[in-house]
Amino acid sequence: MPKILIVDDDQQFCLMLSQFLSSEGYLCDSVHNGLNALEKVAQVEYKAIILDIMMPKMDGFEFIKRLRKISQTPVLMLTARGEDDDAIIGFEHGADDYLAKPCNPKVLLARLRAVLRRSELTFPGSGVLVDSGNIIVGDVEIHPGSRQITIKGKPLELTSAEYKILTYMIRFAGQIVSKENVSINCLSRKLSPFDRSIDFHISSLRKKMGDISPDSIRIITIRGEGYQFTIHDKE
Repeated sequence: MPKILIVDDDQQFCLMLSQFLSSEGYLCDSVHNGLNALEKVAQVEYKAIILDIMMPKMDGFEFIKRLRKISQTPVLMLTARGEDDDAIIGFEHGADDYLAKPCNPKVLLARLRAVLRRSELTFPGSGVLVDSGNIIVGDVEIHPGSRQITIKGKPLELTSAEYKILTYMIRFAGQIVSKENVSINCLSRKLSPFDRSIDFHISSLRKKMGDISPDSIRIITIRGEGYQFTIHDKE
């Protein structure tokens, strides 16, 4: 049974949501501020976190910032209805998806399931090895348990969005992936005509990977089609 952490200062909402998710096969813990949530995350391995933004002691934004220093656990963020700026800030800090409150519990359940599916991608492509649960592609290793990626044994410091994009591209190593598919599968939204977020994340990934392996290009652009992750052998 997947274990979920609900972080919201509305105790009645936490109780209602816990009961609903429990009936759908999830184990739920609830805390009511960001400080207590960080303590729980340090003690328990959760599959996902449902996080309210406005809370006492530590708000949701600060919680995500601190969380991403120690964990890549998926976060479904709850925002006030119509507060698009909250969603943008949340994504920049590392949230995986968002939903406006008040919300239909069934819609929240569908979003939660989608977040969990994206965090548990399989790797069917050629050149992909699995060793003790870790996914190895050339000199790159993905550690699903800690949601970390290393190159030549050195860890990459990635945001949640960067982790999902790189994991998705590695899944299709050697193949061309379109921006549209990257946006839908990694950012949970269709690509709009003037959306440069994918380009921004790819540029950041290239820089971070280049800091570790400066003489090799990891992600190449295929004009008019998308991107391709190239495999480099271990030295």
